[in-house]
Amino acid sequence: MKIAISTNGNDLNAAMDSRFGRAPRFIIFDNEKNTFEVIDNKQNLNAAQGAGIQSAMTVINSGAGAVITGHCGPKAFRVLNEAGLAVYNTEAKTVSEALQLYADDKLIIAKDADVEGHWV
Repeated sequence: MKIAISTNGNDLNAAMDSRFGRAPRFIIFDNEKNTFEVIDNKQNLNAAQGAGIQSAMTVINSGAGAVITGHCGPKAFRVLNEAGLAVYNTEAKTVSEALQLYADDKLIIAKDADVEGHWV
């Protein structure tokens, strides 16, 4: 399965970005092949509105089946949830730490958004 992780970096040692919708990039990690790709999300960084929805569509179109992020707003959460993606919130500092928590089954699937819309 592919897992999307919100980040501001370009590799597995990069820091996570705690914001889903306005994360500069997503690392799409394929845990079956142990490979990853980086997807740019700059177009949503300064969006007046709709950043979460557009970011969710970017992740869905990548083929990911799950998302690991710090925080996810209500509109993005709804789009991801309706597409069947599990959302995991974590305070992990790096992408690799988040992936290790996922592999160790230490992350819990979010039941709802954990921040209000337009969270900064």
